[in-house]
Amino acid sequence: MATVELNEASLEKTVVDNDIVIIDFWAPWCGPCKSFGPIYEEVSEKHPDIVFAKVNTEDEQGIAAHFQIRSIPTLMIFREQIVLFSQAGMLPAQGLEEVIQQVKGLDMDKVKADIEAAQEEQEA
Repeated sequence: MATVELNEASLEKTVVDNDIVIIDFWAPWCGPCKSFGPIYEEVSEKHPDIVFAKVNTEDEQGIAAHFQIRSIPTLMIFREQIVLFSQAGMLPAQGLEEVIQQVKGLDMDKVKADIEAAQEEQEA
């Protein structure tokens, strides 16, 4: 699957309508972003069940601000609309594959229960 470009109009629908969404926050002037692009594309071809998206932080400054993107590239992974991974810097293909396998292997019922428990603890 090829990567898809996200903007303010398509971001929420993409995250809501798909089980796993990986977003690469990048900019055209960013050298590491240019190096990571082909790695991201290559890995995307191996996972047709995952949406691999890109956000150009120059064009979509509102999205970058919302997610508090401070350096690029930054990779963010959503599963069932929950951010499970967010890291600045590029990953080698093997590193990206490992993170994907970890995200796929999570027990999301447990993740949701843990989030709920943490929220209740904060409110107490």
